Amino acid sequence: MRGRRGAQATPSRYPRTARVNQVLREVVADALERVADIDDRLRLVTVTAVDTSPDLRHAVVYLSSLSDLMAEALADQRTFAVDPGVAHGSRVEEILRHLRADEGPAGADGP
Repeated sequence: MRGRRGAQATPSRYPRTARVNQVLREVVADALERVADIDDRLRLVTVTAVDTSPDLRHAVVYLSSLSDLMAEALADQRTFAVDPGVAHGSRVEEILRHLRADEGPAGADGP
C-alpha cells in the first residue's frame, strides 16, 4: 500500500515557467479580446505563445498576426512580437501553392 508521502513526491508534469507561460497566454488573450471590443485595430489577433524570463520578471507575447495598425495600438502597452512560426508556415504554404500551380493537371503531360 502506498502512503501519501509517495504520492506527493512525484514531480509535476510541466516546469514552472511553462505553466506560467500558458496562464499568461490565456490572460493576455482574454485581455486583448476585451480591448478589441473597443479598438477595432485589435480584431483578429491571436496570442500564440508567451515566453517568460527564468526570473519571471519579463515576458514576450507572440501574436499570429501583427499588422501596422495592431502594432500601433499595442505600442503604448507592452512588447509584442509576431510569432516567427506563423510567418514561416505561411511562406511554406505559399511555396507549395506555387509548386502545385506549376505542375498543372495530373496526367496531362504524360506519354
